[in-house]
Amino acid sequence: MADIATQFGGFAWMILAFVIALSIIVAIHEYGHYIVGRWCGIKADVFSIGFGPIIASKVDKHGTRWQLAALPLGGYVKFRGDANAASVGDDDSVQDMTASERAETMTGASLWRRAATVAAGPIFNFILSIVLFAGMAMILGRAADTPTVGEAVPLPAQMQTLQPGDRILSIAGTSVNDIADIGNLIGDLPSAPTLPYQVERDGAVIDVDAIAPVPARASTVQPRSAAWDIGMRPGDVILTADGAAMNSFADLQAAVAGVGDGTVALTVWREDGGDGEVLEFALQPRLRDIPLADGGFETRALIGITSSLAFEAATERSGPIEAVTFGVTQVWTILGRSISTLGYIATGKISSCNMSGPIGIAQTSAVAASHGLSSFIGFIALLSAGVGLLNLFPIPVLDGGHLVFHAYEAVRGKPPSDGAVKVLMVMGLALMGALMVFVLFNDVTCT
Repeated sequence: MADIATQFGGFAWMILAFVIALSIIVAIHEYGHYIVGRWCGIKADVFSIGFGPIIASKVDKHGTRWQLAALPLGGYVKFRGDANAASVGDDDSVQDMTASERAETMTGASLWRRAATVAAGPIFNFILSIVLFAGMAMILGRAADTPTVGEAVPLPAQMQTLQPGDRILSIAGTSVNDIADIGNLIGDLPSAPTLPYQVERDGAVIDVDAIAPVPARASTVQPRSAAWDIGMRPGDVILTADGAAMNSFADLQAAVAGVGDGTVALTVWREDGGDGEVLEFALQPRLRDIPLADGGFETRALIGITSSLAFEAATERSGPIEAVTFGVTQVWTILGRSISTLGYIATGKISSCNMSGPIGIAQTSAVAASHGLSSFIGFIALLSAGVGLLNLFPIPVLDGGHLVFHAYEAVRGKPPSDGAVKVLMVMGLALMGALMVFVLFNDVTCT
């Protein structure tokens, strides 16, 4: 019974985290449609979060009914005169409207007002991502360029000799001026239980022996990975792989690459509030396509963990301009990598398992939430950018499809015929349905 309760609790937490993340993203997306439509003089009858039976609703002074529905799997804005929530076609009330009343409907508004209203949804998703990334940079701060220890991460006692406030000057004889220098020298460091560091501590320059700057420690454990499936947790320190000492994360990567899709035995230290406990695991790495800096991909054997520095770097808060620049850069990077990944999947250059569906996204949302509020906010920012991009795809029923219709109207001087729109909408629905089945199949079958 205890196992059942634990599994149910984990499932409930996954669903709750996913619903919260999705509801925030959908609310912002639909609010973009609503507010820009209102600015353009297009009236909205209904603003709904969720579908199905209405749980609560209220009509505002503008005549819009704001409602919360029972199925929190999306939302919509139904504008005045729309036949449905997808804003395709008019209802019967439009026939009895005056010219001024019709101008307040989606179909009766000018082309630029309709296009602006449609485009606002994805744009507000991008704005949400930028605001969240910028807000975290301003409030929580970002790692300072100066390589200063802010807080030591949990490690076995004999491994942790760096102290908060230490300013790292060199590692293994190589000068370190900023955090980027540490990343650049990792590949050139020898594999040894400890390395010589020179640090500035309490105003004095001293020599200390400490572990590699990026130890074989699980900073994160990815959902549905080999490490996840056998019960590894964030914070686990890998001591040995097949009996060989793991002095750094690079050692672990080499050991995993060496076994390919065979089996590797790991000895792991896990903090338990005392001196920690040592556990034994055996797992089979999985082949995955990893994006490279130049935009390509490389197939590697992975167990599904990422590492980080042996310390939490000291942070500094960004100013407004720097924070917004950081947010824009993050969103631009996310969009670029997403488009690149989809292109490689479509051309068969990488596995379709690189695309997650709702199950995979829900699992990731739960993991992000379990790592703390800042991690969950970062996940929402990431997912919001992805939702904005998806909605811009030129598929009927998505915002991008509506924008294609508007572009056609701008070129031809008239909208596509009702019959053509209906056929294209059915095709769009079929395509989205097939895509949903495909990603659900990936969620179930990809390991």
